[in-house]
Amino acid sequence: MVISNTVFILICIVFSIVIVALIFRFALQNSKKLYGKGVKGKDYYTGALVKKDSLGDNLRKLFTGKSLDDNDLLKLEEVLLSSDIGPQISSTLITKLRLKGLNTIENAIEFLKKELHDIICDKEYILKDGVLNIVLVLGVNGVGKTTSIGKLANFHLKKGKTVLLAAADTFRAAATEQLTRWAKVMDIPIVKQGEGADPASIVYDAVDSAKSKGVDLLIIDTAGRLQNKKHLMDELKKMYKIIETKGGCDTHNLLVIDATTGQNAFHQAHVFNEVVGVNMIMMTKYDALSKGGIVFNISKKLNIPFTFIGKGEKIEDIEVFNREKFIERIFN
Repeated sequence: MVISNTVFILICIVFSIVIVALIFRFALQNSKKLYGKGVKGKDYYTGALVKKDSLGDNLRKLFTGKSLDDNDLLKLEEVLLSSDIGPQISSTLITKLRLKGLNTIENAIEFLKKELHDIICDKEYILKDGVLNIVLVLGVNGVGKTTSIGKLANFHLKKGKTVLLAAADTFRAAATEQLTRWAKVMDIPIVKQGEGADPASIVYDAVDSAKSKGVDLLIIDTAGRLQNKKHLMDELKKMYKIIETKGGCDTHNLLVIDATTGQNAFHQAHVFNEVVGVNMIMMTKYDALSKGGIVFNISKKLNIPFTFIGKGEKIEDIEVFNREKFIERIFN
């Protein structure tokens, strides 16, 4: 029996479709294994939940069921350092543990929880009545600054406050576009200009607009070009001058840092605080399994309070920073 060219071509097409379907199914099964059964998506947060252990997990795996000796305390110090708690704080904690003579990991953990609790600097941010509250949001590219602004705006909207956004990071066109999308999602006003516009002029218009509308909170996105500290400082000084001239404002600088970047986050906090001063910090990409130890370094050395935590990709994924909850999470 002779197969016509048309039939042969159809058979080849069907065979190709079957092969592609099998390859897709195999790839899908491997993807599920990688990201965990029943876990949707491949973002940072869901991936982290199946791949990492908390500080408490790491300590208990090393020491559960045995008394702690000097060698164990050295290993414990290594675990603290790997969590970005820092050499100075880690060394002090280990020295205190030796003097205490605690011989089980659970006793050591309870001691560490109390000591670290006392190091953390946190502060709730409450809007003032009768004035325009202004938050200038600082942070380098990639830390989730613009997304954090959306979360912060939504947080206050849920509390019944009125919010206006200002897109003063004109160095990146994408920043203005992303902030505009957040404004549309939340149905709130935004003041913006084109790419490369003078950020100070945007702040000027934004303060006037906020006052005329009688909004409770103006959130200003700013550029985070740390490679040119003088330019950054001059740019922000112009903004502060305008806000001060307008009067009747309560202004705070909020720095956004990425929990996964460890010592880089400390460096950013140090530089921004040195250049313009930082009143409060929001930590993003935190899931209790990240290198959250940087909180202790920043609190101890810079005395800047942590105010918010971003803990997911959605606009609702923001919460007030609470030292008790933070400590319990990392030692859970």
